[in-house]
Amino acid sequence: MKVKVALHNLGCKVNAYELEAMEQMLKNAGYEVVPFAPGADIYIINTCTVTNIADRKSRQMLHKAKKMNPEAIVVAAGCYVQAQKDAEQMDDAIDIVLGNNKKQDLIEILEQYRKENGQKQEMIDLKEPVEYEELKLSSTGEHTRAYLKVQDGCNQFCSYCIIPYVRGRVRSRKKEEVVEEVKRLVANGYQEFVLTGIHLSSYGVDCEEALLSLIQAVQAVEGVKRIRLGSLEPRIITEEFVKTISSLPAICPHFHLSLQSGCTETLKRMNRKYTAQEYLDGCALLRKYFVHPALTTDVIVGFPGETEEEFAQSKSMIEEADFYETHIFKYSRRKGTRADRMENQIPETVKTERSHILLEMGKDHQRKYMEYYIGKEVEILFEERVEIKGQSYWIGHTREYLKVAFGGGENLENCIRIGTITGFLEEGIFSCTIR
Repeated sequence: MKVKVALHNLGCKVNAYELEAMEQMLKNAGYEVVPFAPGADIYIINTCTVTNIADRKSRQMLHKAKKMNPEAIVVAAGCYVQAQKDAEQMDDAIDIVLGNNKKQDLIEILEQYRKENGQKQEMIDLKEPVEYEELKLSSTGEHTRAYLKVQDGCNQFCSYCIIPYVRGRVRSRKKEEVVEEVKRLVANGYQEFVLTGIHLSSYGVDCEEALLSLIQAVQAVEGVKRIRLGSLEPRIITEEFVKTISSLPAICPHFHLSLQSGCTETLKRMNRKYTAQEYLDGCALLRKYFVHPALTTDVIVGFPGETEEEFAQSKSMIEEADFYETHIFKYSRRKGTRADRMENQIPETVKTERSHILLEMGKDHQRKYMEYYIGKEVEILFEERVEIKGQSYWIGHTREYLKVAFGGGENLENCIRIGTITGFLEEGIFSCTIR
């Protein structure tokens, strides 16, 4: 009888990629992957530690797994356990600790544990330089879009962030390995690819590669119809970079530029290495070379020391940048970071008020951006059929990552069609006709 394994992911797209790679390894090794529910023999939770709340969710999920089957092996993988400093801090619900850069050894570690049956820790000290951990995929949970992890680690040390301590320094995946994975995925029907990493803009700083050359190599693979880029740092948005990617047919005009604050003084305390004006200059470059690109960002409100004047400056800059989507986060203290030790921590009530102001502004900007497309022709990659308001629709995304619904009966899964946007089906979803 096959050993049953259930997996659950917490956190970012990199974590999701790694969990899918582990799932593929398990299937290849003869394990049976089952839903995350009672009855599994092994539970694997890929944990997150980006905030104290993420730590709590990781612990809760580990306890849930042990409760579902007290006799099961519970594997805690990834960032939460990497952040713990010694074995005494490990939760009793955990049987195997699988730190970052050890996920590639999952099968060997499981087999060894099942023979020895004692709590096992597999950790690497990520303060020291390590090789890129080679995980591979030939299929993903999605049927049309594939995320490609091409980079790990971060050298930035933003004052609010724990990630450089749990992911280690920048290490880049070999370009040839990325290209081979793209070819495997294309052979399995994937047309759209998202390049992602812990700090994607740093790809190649540890070797003689560059993100631009990687993008060009992926573009050159026959069958690649769309390329999206994960979160980018403003400093990578140079005239040469933007001009070059704008000439690549597969590049989607959808860019996530990490901002965090629109106030230069706040950015300094965050240890972000750009000014508000430099960020705006990057937005202008993208709009120079792409027609109506979808620009999205992240913003932290209530960072320590953020005065009313600084928040007003940030709000004004965000208004000027005119994003398609603005993801707003209230600053959350994270033990082990410099920001946690800063004076002038902002009260929760103030964070909530500022968050509400930016969220409302973001909704207005998003709707204005979307209304531009009503009556226009767009390219849509259809993904799945869903029920909306009691009716069946095919759902897909434009190159700008706008969600579009079509009510026709033919099978459109993984089909790219040209459609005309007719209006809003509901909030955030367009209706369309296709030809």
